[in-house]
Amino acid sequence: MSLFDVRVPAVLLRTDRNPFHHGTLGAVRSLGRAGLEVHVVADCAGSPVAASRHLGPLHAPPAPGAGPAEVAAVLGRVAARIGRPAVLIPLDDAGAVAVDRVRAALTPGFLLPAPPAGLPERVADKAELALLCAALDVPHPRTLVPDGPAEAAEAVARLGLPAVAKWSRPWLLPPGSGLRSTVLVGSARQARELCLRAGEAGSRLLLQAYLPPGRDRDWFFHGYADQGGALRAGGAGRKTRARPRGAGLTAAGRWTPNPRLRALAERLVGELGYRGVLDLDFRRCGTTGRYHLLDFNPRPGAQFRLFTDTAELDVVRALHLDLTGRAVPAGEPRPGRTFVVENYAPLTALRPARGGRELAWHTADDPGPGRALWGLWGRHAAGRLLGRPRPEAAQAADGRAARRRMARVPGQAGPAEPTGRCDGERAGSR
Repeated sequence: MSLFDVRVPAVLLRTDRNPFHHGTLGAVRSLGRAGLEVHVVADCAGSPVAASRHLGPLHAPPAPGAGPAEVAAVLGRVAARIGRPAVLIPLDDAGAVAVDRVRAALTPGFLLPAPPAGLPERVADKAELALLCAALDVPHPRTLVPDGPAEAAEAVARLGLPAVAKWSRPWLLPPGSGLRSTVLVGSARQARELCLRAGEAGSRLLLQAYLPPGRDRDWFFHGYADQGGALRAGGAGRKTRARPRGAGLTAAGRWTPNPRLRALAERLVGELGYRGVLDLDFRRCGTTGRYHLLDFNPRPGAQFRLFTDTAELDVVRALHLDLTGRAVPAGEPRPGRTFVVENYAPLTALRPARGGRELAWHTADDPGPGRALWGLWGRHAAGRLLGRPRPEAAQAADGRAARRRMARVPGQAGPAEPTGRCDGERAGSR
């Protein structure tokens, strides 16, 4: 007999248009292998996900930039087609925030975790997260929120260069704008110019103290906070390769038990009353060893399948079991297990993995997406090479140049010679 209530379908919602979102495929496979009917509300055109044998019905997603009411309308039509309650799992921040806003309208057709109203939006918002960390005494990079271009220049002078610039609500960035959710700024002028684009970006600009990357400094924690507030499934992982290097998504990661991160995640869940899947990103300060919370994503992280335990449990399976009233088995962790995204780290995908490994796209029981990947990825890469240089590429080059300049100045604090300013700096805003 199945552990799962196979009468209850799963509905995956993704509002962004990234065809290479491997987390979507991970969720399709995990739930499909459990015998569940998996509906996907996302744009899968040109995506390897469409080749998965576990994929159930596809539904047209909300239009780009759709508000919560439009998201609710789309999901209402999906619920009507299914005709029975389903477990709804947003796979991006925009979807998670929209679902939380229209929870009351969705609950007749969907089963959902019940965090405090508005909490998913607060933790996903980078400015609000800084304030939450300050209130809870959770380490977080020193954060300033300028009111205008002059204050942006003043902020980077106070923080030191380079500094990290983030948009408070990156899911609002318009496609094709050239704006990136996070960029390393190397000058006051660059900070001023970014601040002038706040109206276009749709949210506030934040400036943060730069915590230099380094070996064993980038970590993440995934888990599912059940209806009673207990953390189930998931675990702590160390990012071994990132794209872009030193600042981007996890191209390769390793399951590495870390009691300090688990204790911090449990404290956050307990004090905030959070319920549902969470994905936390941390950077360890090279001076103090403290783990600074960089992001709190109120949904599954793209590499969540790394944390598949001996009971074959992961965060999306734990969510489905819990919301359908089924027992959640207590499996044993599998430390040393690795996860690799082949199109971002192809050489790493070819190396031996003694602790076991899961690839994002290729798997023997579902070969279609792996076969489709390279042709689709080749066309995608060729299109980008033939296109014009993007503004964010120039911004990234400015940041790299700033790091090189600072490394050449004797006695100048910077990435080559970190200061202790990450020591206990409390998050704050102006």
